Amino acid sequence: MLIIMKKSATEEALVEIKEYLISRNFDIHQSTGANRTIIGVIGDTDSLDSAELERMPGVLQVVRIEKEE
Repeated sequence: MLIIMKKSATEEALVEIKEYLISRNFDIHQSTGANRTIIGVIGDTDSLDSAELERMPGVLQVVRIEKEE
């Protein structure tokens, strides 16, 4: 799963979403570019609600990565 943060996302918003994910035993990888920060969520993300994540402050979009069959 990828969580794409808004360009205007605050550091507090980043900390909040990272703590949310870590507290649920997910590993994360943050990639910060010139215009966007992307958080890669590592683990079985089936238990995560994309709509709930998208309502969190600073989140622009949540993208699920399809499992290979």
